[in-house]
Amino acid sequence: MLTRLKGGHVVDPANGVDEVRDLFIEDGKIVAAPTDAGSAGEVVDCGGLIVMAGAIDIHSHIAGGHVNTARLLLPEWHRAFSARPGDTALSKVGWTTEETGLRYAEMGFTTVVEPAMGPQSALHAHLELADIPIIDKATLVVLGNDDLLLSMIRDGESADAIADYVAWTVDASKALGVKCINAGGSAAFKENVRSYAFDAEVPDYGVSSRQIVKALQRAVKDTGIPHPLHVHCNNLGMPGKSAEAAEATIMASEGLPLHLAHIQFYGYGTEGKRGFSSKGQELAALVNRNPDVTVDIGQVMFGQTVTISSDEMRQFAGRAQASPGKSIILDQEANGGGVVPMNYQEKSFHNALQWAIGLELFLLIEDPSRVFFTTDHPNGAPFTTYPDIFALLMDRDMRQTWIEALPKGVAKWTSLPQIEREYTLNEIATMTRAAPARLLGTKDRGHLGVGATADISVYRPNEDKAKMFAAAAYLFKDGTKVVENGAVIARPYGRALTLKTQSDAAMGSRLDRYFDDAYGLDSRWFKVDGGALRRDMPFREVPCL
Repeated sequence: MLTRLKGGHVVDPANGVDEVRDLFIEDGKIVAAPTDAGSAGEVVDCGGLIVMAGAIDIHSHIAGGHVNTARLLLPEWHRAFSARPGDTALSKVGWTTEETGLRYAEMGFTTVVEPAMGPQSALHAHLELADIPIIDKATLVVLGNDDLLLSMIRDGESADAIADYVAWTVDASKALGVKCINAGGSAAFKENVRSYAFDAEVPDYGVSSRQIVKALQRAVKDTGIPHPLHVHCNNLGMPGKSAEAAEATIMASEGLPLHLAHIQFYGYGTEGKRGFSSKGQELAALVNRNPDVTVDIGQVMFGQTVTISSDEMRQFAGRAQASPGKSIILDQEANGGGVVPMNYQEKSFHNALQWAIGLELFLLIEDPSRVFFTTDHPNGAPFTTYPDIFALLMDRDMRQTWIEALPKGVAKWTSLPQIEREYTLNEIATMTRAAPARLLGTKDRGHLGVGATADISVYRPNEDKAKMFAAAAYLFKDGTKVVENGAVIARPYGRALTLKTQSDAAMGSRLDRYFDDAYGLDSRWFKVDGGALRRDMPFREVPCL
């Protein structure tokens, strides 16, 4: 059936469109306007409404072992626990796979990337993702602390051999890209190292974080993976050291594409009597000068949340700040990790400055196609806070109101009060639609051109931008109307976006031997079989470059 979205204000920066026009949907795709527009079987009146492509979140922890460990650690926030506090931010998420999909859809999101999937637990992650309704999902597989990779680099194996290993792992785990978390840091942690810089060496391997990142960066490019290596840098959250780590990593990119995750957590200086200040201006300027680097923010918002990370070194160091006072640290093969609850307080100087640093970075990085909208859910804040962040970016007066409520000393150490920039709807659409699709290599989404997947979000204009983005007037997923007036009306299941990377057959044989020695299993046990997911056509393949 042909569906006509009539008379909406279409904001589609990927195609240079910012005007009132009709859109037409047929068989799950956007199609050209027919000769007779009146032939549409369904007409949806979008007069006075804003029409964009479905939003894309490139970095949100929505599935996998650490997410479920957080559920176990914090049952009081789970839907099934009768005493769950109603005013807890995470209670709005619900902690279930079902509610994850519903809450994202209500806000107009149609694709979400889980950025930290361990290759040994890939099937578990995909089983959980398959249970999330409506949205399409993807994963980034984590490498950079695994014994085989570190041994290959130490032994001077060729770039082709490392690329084969990366390609095999991406294909076996049904991932869309590669994530590197504190490269070598978890391996060093196992040898009682507690602070690990970019050029420090991993004990027993004699390889540095720089060598690991560079090897993976080249392998990702050589394998034809569209999304650049996605890097969680060293020394996250450590004033002075974190900013140095981010700068060293950016400078090491040397013209090759590189993506840095949640850089708000690296924007910390050491000035002032508290030894904590903003490096937001310097970090934004560094990003602006390096066009091959993209970043996402990891915006902090005030309220209760929980930090989950495969950076066990950082989580181990941060457990003293746990609120409530309980945590879990996992030390296991390759990346371990940890779960540490966190309550960001508006009246805390440190938390308030973290909030300001994230907004500084959003507003000072000039190109909205190179800075991506994330809270590093749930680490900086639950994804349900996104509407408030959109409002803060689009309304300087609202930012000023929030700033005035902060501790008086905060304004001295951040440039945020002086920043006048306000994001436009076109820039919001670039940052959350066009640019993420380009970064991930998903050419079928992020825009509203003919042939695109009919993932379309429609919003009712409102001076209160938080209200506008909190409840989509309509959301179409693959051409099916799934949200109307902010309420979910249909719950189809999306697919996992994957790559079909090619590796030499010899790598498969080598990994059979390696896994047999390490686990007593051959490599097929580490490959995700779509049949296990019990969904019709569970995957949608994205072409390699």
